Amino acid sequence: MDIAALIAWVVTALGGFYMLGTWIQRGGIRQQQSGASRLPAPVVFGHFALAAVGLVVWIIYVVADKSALAWTAFGLLLPVALLGFVMLARWIPVYRDRATATAAATAATARGADAAVPAERHFPLPVVLAHGLLAVVTLVLVLLTALGTGGS
Repeated sequence: MDIAALIAWVVTALGGFYMLGTWIQRGGIRQQQSGASRLPAPVVFGHFALAAVGLVVWIIYVVADKSALAWTAFGLLLPVALLGFVMLARWIPVYRDRATATAAATAATARGADAAVPAERHFPLPVVLAHGLLAVVTLVLVLLTALGTGGS
């Protein structure tokens, strides 16, 4: 089960890394000053950093098979999940408003104005859904492994 958790974690991280790259490339950091992005940079980078540290701890656990490492990785996943839910809650209105905002941006561009488009509007829905689903799977597999269910 520890290897299944590792695979789920790595695939989840790939989706998260894609969204982080998209957010940065589309100006998410610059949009912090104007308020165009609804995702606060400390939340985005905190989520990323804790998830990355947790993944490293999990890899060490897989190699060393020490119970304390499994529980440490699980403990790191809890704030990662909390920050992920915060970002999801702030992303949903941006996703819902994209049709209205697209029409407004087209009209603004026609008038010569540059409408601020939140960087997170460019996240593909399938990537967001897969990332969230795999994150839940990862959390459950890590917990079950830490509890000793299914062997290691």
